[in-house]
Amino acid sequence: MKHWFRQASGLLIFCSAIAGAAPVLTDSSREAGYQVEMIQDGFRLPWAFEFVDQDTLIFSERDGRIGVYSRAEDKTRYLPGLPDIYFEGQGGLLDLKPSPEFEKEPWIYVTYSALPEKSRRQNNSNPVTVLGRFLLTGEGFNQYRIEQWQVLLETDSATSTNYHFGSRIAFDPGRYVFFSIGDRGERPNGQNRKTHAGSILRVTFTGKPSRNNPFYGQSSSRPEIWSYGHRNPQGLAYDSFRERLWAIEHGPRGGDELNIIEPGNNYGWPEVSQGKEYWGPISVGVEHKAGMVDPVRVYIPSIAPSSLMVYSGEAFPEWQGDLFAGALVKQHLNHIHLSEEGAIIGETRMLTSLNERIRDVTQSPEGWIYFATDSGKLYQISPLSE
Repeated sequence: MKHWFRQASGLLIFCSAIAGAAPVLTDSSREAGYQVEMIQDGFRLPWAFEFVDQDTLIFSERDGRIGVYSRAEDKTRYLPGLPDIYFEGQGGLLDLKPSPEFEKEPWIYVTYSALPEKSRRQNNSNPVTVLGRFLLTGEGFNQYRIEQWQVLLETDSATSTNYHFGSRIAFDPGRYVFFSIGDRGERPNGQNRKTHAGSILRVTFTGKPSRNNPFYGQSSSRPEIWSYGHRNPQGLAYDSFRERLWAIEHGPRGGDELNIIEPGNNYGWPEVSQGKEYWGPISVGVEHKAGMVDPVRVYIPSIAPSSLMVYSGEAFPEWQGDLFAGALVKQHLNHIHLSEEGAIIGETRMLTSLNERIRDVTQSPEGWIYFATDSGKLYQISPLSE
């Protein structure tokens, strides 16, 4: 089952039209100090993996399954007790993330697509993104089970399309939940604050809008909206080193964006984009516009970012505070090197020789990096053995 990949010698410049002056490198160097091991395969449409104890990862599969994987036993179990999941197109069971207070109250937060009651009554298939949570009870891999599944927020994001659901979850230290929703395939949603689509939302741990949210109490906005003007953010991570929220999202035919998310900001979609139309060479919009925030980084051509993590482990101290994003189209792990203040000072494209669409990235208790691929494999990055 287990396969090892060692890095060949050499560090090559990677030529790409990526905005910003920081260098972009393809990492193919044994001197990089890590080794990559495929530890399991056979997962079905994996979306998210997270550690719930020293040994066990919990994971979601987009077709509607939640399971646990034991590193010690090299085994997988699937857990019953899920609600109906709408699995069509890009929809399905999406992100999951343990609460910051998981050791006290073992809540797991999840996002998924579902048909709301209104759609069922009208006999249509207009799905929405849902934020929910459940208790993970039991002691260890062989006893874990799902209890008390709760719907926290059934968002107002219904469209007749089956794509651009987002969706990732992040927590800040102030007991708030952030989660992202794409424009749901209808571009005007990005600038329409009466819908949750095209936004990043902030709610309490029980799914209520915070009174400190930027548009709370405004009749022209949904109170849960934290930022808007987003196309399809599939990476979201809170940076505890610098106390900021990062998001990375898909652009159209180029124009993928890395943003620092601030409350109330408009990130421009669809009025501002450096991507191009799918049906011709016409720019979707313009690169800059008053009142709209420019991205920190733009990727042309697209890398198709799928996840985002701020590394905080001890295994690779030189990486602490850096960003890691999975890339689908360009098939690599994108390592974004940051200064202490959070400026981008370099970028390394890792694992390009794997030829895998990297869907999710997380870290283990010992600070190793784990990532999952669309082909159903789970890999581990650990320090290079002597």
